[in-house]
Amino acid sequence: MLTSLGLAWLITLFSCYTDPVLKNVTITLDPEVAHWARRKAADENTSVSKLVGRLLEKEMRASDSYWRAYEEWKKLSDHLGGSIDASKRFTRDEAHERR
Repeated sequence: MLTSLGLAWLITLFSCYTDPVLKNVTITLDPEVAHWARRKAADENTSVSKLVGRLLEKEMRASDSYWRAYEEWKKLSDHLGGSIDASKRFTRDEAHERR
C-alpha cells in the first residue's frame, strides 16, 4: 500500500523527465536592446530569457514554414512539367470563367 509520501515520490520519479530539457545560452546585447527587452518582458509578465526564447522560436517557425512552402512549390513546378512562368497566367476573364 502506498502512503502519501510514497505516492508523492512515485509521481516525482515519473514526472521529473516529462518536460523537455531546455538549453542555456549566453547572449551579448547592446545596452539599449537589453533595456527594451527588460521592459518588454515586464510588460508581458515574463522573464527576458523566456521572451528571447519565444522570439527565436517564432522566427524559427516562420523561417521553417517558408522553406517548406518553397520546397513544395518547387516540387509542384516539377510535377507540372517545368518551371512556373508568370507570363503564361490567365486573363481576368479566364480566371473567373465558370466551367
